[in-house]
Amino acid sequence: MRFSVLGSGSKGNCTLVEAGSTRLLIDNGFSCKELVGRLSGLGIAPETLTGLVVTHEHDDHVKGVGVVARRLNLPIYANAATYGAAEHRFGRVPVRREFATGEPFAVNDLLIHPFAVSHDTADPVGFTVSNGVSCLGYCTDTGKITHLIRHHLQKCQALVLEANHDVRMLQEGPYPLPLKQRVLSSRGHLANGESLEFAGRLAQGRLRCLVLAHLSEINNLPELVLQEARRRLPSLEALQVLLADQQRVGPLLEIVP
Repeated sequence: MRFSVLGSGSKGNCTLVEAGSTRLLIDNGFSCKELVGRLSGLGIAPETLTGLVVTHEHDDHVKGVGVVARRLNLPIYANAATYGAAEHRFGRVPVRREFATGEPFAVNDLLIHPFAVSHDTADPVGFTVSNGVSCLGYCTDTGKITHLIRHHLQKCQALVLEANHDVRMLQEGPYPLPLKQRVLSSRGHLANGESLEFAGRLAQGRLRCLVLAHLSEINNLPELVLQEARRRLPSLEALQVLLADQQRVGPLLEIVP
């Protein structure tokens, strides 16, 4: 089982997960042309994709979902509330597949478990994705780490987790006060410290690969995230830590069980 963060940030998010003959995209905030280019950088033909699974309806996660699904005749997997909220953005859907939050579903070689997260959208979710041997967690766009999130992600060997902002940069930055309050709220985004504290706990268990994603271009810096990682993960040499980038495709990483 392998995965790659094809890009992550406020201008577009998309992650590839593959096992056997199954290749899924988690979200797609990129144009079809941009997505195809990013896949080609990994040597992957878009015609080999199996489907798209969607976390929530914000544009940076779904603005390219409908076009890609129509162009490649792919099924879109989302819960009913997200479908309702994103209908205007999806447009005509070639194959609609609804899942219920909290109920696992299979897509060929992969078992996907959607779990609730805390974000200001209709019914936002994170995912665990497993081939029965290895497990990937995907958790971005949540304002807090809940007991439910801890429960699901503690079984993962690899994790894509947001480290959205540095609190001081956000507080002193150019965002208007209502937007600052939204980001800092329990339905906003995770700060570096919250994210890395949680990751440190997971690394004491099964976690061996951590990709920190959804870094704000305005309210964060890669060096601040890495500084927090060194502080929160001082003695965990077995943990591979990478930063997802908005402009560059991440490596195709094998998940070691």
